[in-house]
Amino acid sequence: QVQLVESGGGLVQPGGSLRLSCVASRSISSFNPVAWYRQTPGKEREFVARIRTVTDVHYVKYADFVKGRFSMSRDIAKSTAYLQMNSLKPEDAAVYYCTVNFDGVDYWGEGTLVTVSS
Repeated sequence: QVQLVESGGGLVQPGGSLRLSCVASRSISSFNPVAWYRQTPGKEREFVARIRTVTDVHYVKYADFVKGRFSMSRDIAKSTAYLQMNSLKPEDAAVYYCTVNFDGVDYWGEGTLVTVSS
């Protein structure tokens, strides 16, 4: 069993920044990869970013719509994954979820709400 807790969401003006965190109930090094998704009402959950670590090298993949604006990282010691979001746009408003696959099961957090509005 794995618990994931996201935090860091909130209200931000267009052009602003937020850093989301995802804390895992066990060492985050157990999971490879760790990913962020987002969802808005009436839409499918969509991929945002994914980090995979191979022999201490982190490989990160981003959705095209966040490239150059978002940055994903992980802190093994804190069992935490981060999503740094810069230059936020109104269309980035969504509930953001982190997810891992462990022993063949996908685990999701409850999500954290990001609102981008002036």
